Amino acid sequence: MNTSTLIKLATVSAAVAALAACAPKPKVEPAVPMEPSQPTAPQYPTAPTGPVTGGNVGAAMPGSEQDFVVNVGDRIYFDLDSYSVRPEAQPRLDVQAAWLARYPQVTVRIEGNADERGTREYNLALGARRAEAVRTYLIQRGVPAGRIDTISFGKERPIVEGSNEAAWAQNRNAHTAIVSGAPR
Repeated sequence: MNTSTLIKLATVSAAVAALAACAPKPKVEPAVPMEPSQPTAPQYPTAPTGPVTGGNVGAAMPGSEQDFVVNVGDRIYFDLDSYSVRPEAQPRLDVQAAWLARYPQVTVRIEGNADERGTREYNLALGARRAEAVRTYLIQRGVPAGRIDTISFGKERPIVEGSNEAAWAQNRNAHTAIVSGAPR
């Protein structure tokens, strides 16, 4: 090919690339309708009104880990780069505190988690702040401090795989794990 053909080919290629960059991107609909400036975040399911059943599983034994997970809820979610307990998470933590008051022999561990973005060190520190925020909230609601430990897993234990806002929103959480005292 001669030089003028190469120049024309390069010009056409640049024009096609410029047009492709200007093409409208497909609109991704959020799973949950929210205000345009708000990121998509997991919604809190309501607790069932009756006993938990499922084939041969039967009802959750009151005071058991299954009772806590199914009927109370063991996880709350955080905004990006935040360790403030969100207003919609407070009712779940209130129910956790009431459940823990009902079963004083149970001890828990609050596990702070972060999404995959950021350094390992930053996410470990953020996870620790999230776990401590939940611990403080539960203590303010009457749960003795000696019954609550905290740990940060940072970005090391994602609950959802993926590199998108939906996955990140679910991975920004604090998980309340039963450590001891609950019947198995």
